[in-house]
Amino acid sequence: MLIVHVFVHVKPDCIEAFKNASLENARNSIQEPGIIRFDVIQQTDDPTRFVLIEIYSTVDAPSQHKETAHYATWRDAVADMMAEPRSSVKYVNLFPDDPGWDYPAED
Repeated sequence: MLIVHVFVHVKPDCIEAFKNASLENARNSIQEPGIIRFDVIQQTDDPTRFVLIEIYSTVDAPSQHKETAHYATWRDAVADMMAEPRSSVKYVNLFPDDPGWDYPAED
């Protein structure tokens, strides 16, 4: 399991457009077999700041995610909305154990 937090600071006039693009990306991303969760959260005291919490079942899943059409659409749509380049931090899971997460049902 790999957990990635992506930190995004958008321009004030782009908040709604960023939210719309990111929510659409998240809705599509959670359909991918390698993604366990894909959360979009907004900071309460500074609405221009967001965190994308991406939880992958394998270390290879992020590169597979970046090959999807919906990721490319999101990446291109939000590029000019950024107040500064986005950054990310990668984590490993400690608790609950990996089987304790809500994995998508196998088809």
